Amino acid sequence: MTILHVRHETIYRYRSPVAFGEHRMLLRPRDGLDQRTLDYRLEIEPAPASLTWCEDVSGNAVATATFGRRASELSVVATMAVEQSPFREQDLRLPAHARECPFSYGAEEMPDLVRFIEPHDPDHDHCVDQWARRILAEAGQDTWSFLTGMNAAIHHDLAYLRREEPGIQPAAETLRKGSGSCRDFAALMAEGLRSLGLAARFVSGYLHVPHEEGRAAQAGGNTHAWIQVYLPGAGWIDFDPTSGWVGNGGLVRVAAARDPAQAAPLAGSFMGFPSDYLGMTVNVSVTSRDPPAIAAA
Repeated sequence: MTILHVRHETIYRYRSPVAFGEHRMLLRPRDGLDQRTLDYRLEIEPAPASLTWCEDVSGNAVATATFGRRASELSVVATMAVEQSPFREQDLRLPAHARECPFSYGAEEMPDLVRFIEPHDPDHDHCVDQWARRILAEAGQDTWSFLTGMNAAIHHDLAYLRREEPGIQPAAETLRKGSGSCRDFAALMAEGLRSLGLAARFVSGYLHVPHEEGRAAQAGGNTHAWIQVYLPGAGWIDFDPTSGWVGNGGLVRVAAARDPAQAAPLAGSFMGFPSDYLGMTVNVSVTSRDPPAIAAA
């Protein structure tokens, strides 16, 4: 097991004191079989008039803050410690009908998965579909080889580009440009898999880069995005086309959703002149340590 420590600071700055509308925050890690939150703290300045928590339709922890006074700066700092049990490929057990792709999900699962299979972007020229089928042909229809092959293809063939502007490029545009951000790569892989009938969902969170090397390091100083694919008998498995990694190792899940817009870490508004807004800074640090070994008696 590994323990990851995350500090995520977001600061909004304004020319003069402004009033703040409601702010919605997805900043608390998801707990599950392979990820457990050991400690979590959320510090907001100015202090909110109210702070409430709920689970959204996807099981993400959502904090909603309202404010009672004006300020020229809004600071949101989330710190957390997360324990992980890394994914092991050797433990993967796919039923016979899912070992070759494309396959069909069972009747008992399909009603819950259908919205994760529907394409999010129009693919009028079928370029995303053709790209996915080319990778499938190269993989020889073996499901695991296909999934890891698509993950690796995005990592090796496309150029990582850190984009500051909001939103996600359509998958076809990412292919045409040959570049994109981590969220663009995640959306491309999800759309490619959906074109073949696989269920995929968007995940946002944090990336731990042990040695700060390569393209993965470029995505490691900020929030990060990747996808999960639903495999019968295995559940939701993580694939990160930006780093090329497979499995949850080094990836701290915060939000998972069908639509990337549902997984935004922080969203809110302010009341003032548009010229009052001076900008936003985001600082993310992720460090790790292994739990102490227990000496044998």
